[in-house]
Amino acid sequence: MADLKTDVRFIKGVGEQRAKVLAKLNIRTLRDLISWFPRRYEDRTETRRIAELVPGETACVLACVAAPPAVSRVRKGLDLVKVRAVDETGALDVTFFNQAWLKNSLRTGETYVFCGRAEGNLLRRRMTNPVVEPEGRREATGRIVPVYPLTAGVSQLVLSRSVRQGLDACADILPDVLPDEIRRDHQLCRIGYAYENIHFPESGEALDLARRRLAFEELFLFTLGLRRLRRRRETVEVEPFRPVDMGAFYAALPFTLTEAQRRCIDEALADMASGKPMNRLCQGDVGSGKTMVAAACVYFAVKNGRQAALMAPTEILARQHWEGLRPLMEPLGVRCALLTGSSTAKEKKVLAASLAAGETDFIVGTHALITGGLEYRRLGLVVTDEQHRFGVGQRAALAGKGDHPHTLVMSATPIPRTLALILYGDLDVSVIDRLPPGRRPVQTSFVDGSYHPRIYKFLRKLVGEGRQAYVVCSAVSESEEGDDRKAVTEYAAKLQQEVFPDLRVAYVHGKMRPKEKDAVMAAFAARETDILVSTTVIEVGVDVPNAAVMVVENAERFGLSQLHQLRGRVGRGPWQSYCVLISDSRNEETRQRLKIMTKTADGFKIAEEDLRIRGPGDFFGQRQHGLPGLRVADIGCDAQLLREAQGAADALLERDPELKSCPATAERMVELFTEAGDTLN
Repeated sequence: MADLKTDVRFIKGVGEQRAKVLAKLNIRTLRDLISWFPRRYEDRTETRRIAELVPGETACVLACVAAPPAVSRVRKGLDLVKVRAVDETGALDVTFFNQAWLKNSLRTGETYVFCGRAEGNLLRRRMTNPVVEPEGRREATGRIVPVYPLTAGVSQLVLSRSVRQGLDACADILPDVLPDEIRRDHQLCRIGYAYENIHFPESGEALDLARRRLAFEELFLFTLGLRRLRRRRETVEVEPFRPVDMGAFYAALPFTLTEAQRRCIDEALADMASGKPMNRLCQGDVGSGKTMVAAACVYFAVKNGRQAALMAPTEILARQHWEGLRPLMEPLGVRCALLTGSSTAKEKKVLAASLAAGETDFIVGTHALITGGLEYRRLGLVVTDEQHRFGVGQRAALAGKGDHPHTLVMSATPIPRTLALILYGDLDVSVIDRLPPGRRPVQTSFVDGSYHPRIYKFLRKLVGEGRQAYVVCSAVSESEEGDDRKAVTEYAAKLQQEVFPDLRVAYVHGKMRPKEKDAVMAAFAARETDILVSTTVIEVGVDVPNAAVMVVENAERFGLSQLHQLRGRVGRGPWQSYCVLISDSRNEETRQRLKIMTKTADGFKIAEEDLRIRGPGDFFGQRQHGLPGLRVADIGCDAQLLREAQGAADALLERDPELKSCPATAERMVELFTEAGDTLN
C-alpha cells in the first residue's frame, strides 16, 4: 500500500525511467506528484467555426481534411506536414513540425478536431502544431485540459498520465487535514474531489470548487504555522533593555530624521524594553532611511551592554553598510567590525576571538556571520537587510547565536499589506512611508527601441556633465537566450566598440565570481566607469549617488516591483535623475503595466498593481523568503478567502492551542514549515 511519501518510481505506470524525468521537476514522492498543480487550463469543451477564429487566441475547430497532407523536408532534422482543412465558413492551413506519421493518419474527407493558437489574418487563417484527433474520439479535446509547468524532456502527456497514476494510487489514502466542522462551515469540498478536479476538472464549476478548497487549506495551514511562530516568541521572556538617552545618537547624525523614521525607532525601542524578544520588520522604499532605524537600535543595544550583528545578502552591500555606519558609531563608543567571505583566515580568527571576548560591539557581514565557529559574548540584536533574500532558517541560525536576541529585518521591497500578512505573519511591521526631504523624484519614461539613438545621445550628454549610467539587460549572453533580449556581455561590447568608444563601459552579471562582481561595482562607485551594463544583480547593490540614469532594456521582462527597485539605484545624489524603460512589446496589457511606472513613484502602489497583475508566485522572482510557497492560493485574488482562513485558524487555536483534536492538521502544518527551512517542533 502506497503512502504520500512513497517514491514515484514505485507508483504503478511510472517506473524508473519516468521517475528520472520527473526528478528534473523535483517530483520525487507521491505527494510531490499529485501536488504538481497545473499553471493554467485550456477550455476545449467547445468548438468554433473557422470564420470565428481570432488570431492570437487558442481555440478548437471541427473541420474536414480537404486534400491529402503534403510532406516536405526543410533540412536535416526538420520535416513539415501541411494540410488544408475546411468547414462551411472557410479554410484553415495547418502545419505540423516533425510529425511525418500524420501524413497517413489524416484522411481526406474525414472530420477532425484541431485545437491550437489561431494565426494569420481574417482572409487566411493558420494553425501550427495543433492538437488533432478524430471527431469521435475526443480524448485530448472536449474537456477542460490542464497545462502543467514543464522542463526539458517532460511533456504535457507524460506529466498528465503520471498524475493520473498518482491520483489512482492514493485515492483511498489522501488525509483530509481540514477538520470536518471547518470544511462544513466554509462550504468546502472533500480532499479527494479537490485533487481530482484540480487536475482533471469535470466542469468549470468543479474546478472552482476544487481550487477554492485547496487555496483555503493552504492559507489555513499557513496561518496556523505563523501563529505558532508568533506564540512561541510571545511566551519567551528576556531581560528588558533599560532606558537610554538617545540624545547623543541623534546629535551625531548629519541630518534630522523624518517623522516616519522616529516613529519606527520608537516602536523598535519599545519592543526591546518590553521583556519579549523583538521580531520586527522595518519596511520602506529605496532611500527611505531604514539603515538609520537599524543604527538607532544598534546604539540602544550596545548601551545596554549587548552586541549587535547586521547581516546583508551580498559582500558589497555589507561593506557599504560598514563604511556608512562605522564613522557614525565609533565616535559614540561602539566598536565595529566587518566579516565577509573574503576576509582572510587570520582576520576571521582575530575577529572570532574579539567577539567571544566581548571586545567587538557591532559586527556587519554576509552569511559568514552564521558560520558554525563564530561565537558571541552577549548577542542582543540581529539585523538582517533585504529580508526576502534570506530564508527563515538563515535568520533563525543567526538569532540562535544568542539567547533569544531581538530581531529587526529590513526590506526595501514594498509589499502590499495583504501579502505582508502572509510573508511576515510572525513579525510586527513598521513602515517608513516618507522619503527624506530633498530627494528628487526620478523622471521615468517608457519608449520603444526606435529611441535608442536619442537615448545614447542623452547618455553621452549626462556623462559629459560628470554623471554615470546603468544599462540593465535580462540575459547574460545572446547565445544563452536565443531571442531578442539585449544580453549583457554582447551589449556591453557593442556599446564600448560602436557607440561609446571614448567612454569607459563595464559589465557585471550574477554568473561572475563574487570578487569579480565586487571589483566591477567598486570601480563604478569610485567613478572609474562611466556606463555599467548589468543584469538585475544591481537591484540590491552599492549606493552610487553620482549615477543619474537607469536604462532598462526589454523592460517587459521584469516585474513592476523589480523595475521600481532598479529605479531606486538612481536619484541618490543632488542631481535630477532619469529612468528609461525600453520595450517593443505590442501587448496592450504589458504597455499599460509599464506606463504605471511613469505615473507614480509610490512603491506600495506599484507593488499592489504588480501583485494584482502577476500574482504572488512571481512577486520576488525566485521565492526566497523561506516560508512555505503558495501553490494554489493567489493573494491578489483571494484576500477574502485569506480572511476566512485566518478566522478559522484563530478560532481553532483558541479552542485547541496544541491542535490535539486534529493531529493530521498539526502534522501537515509542521511538514510544510520544515520543508521551507523553518521548524515548528
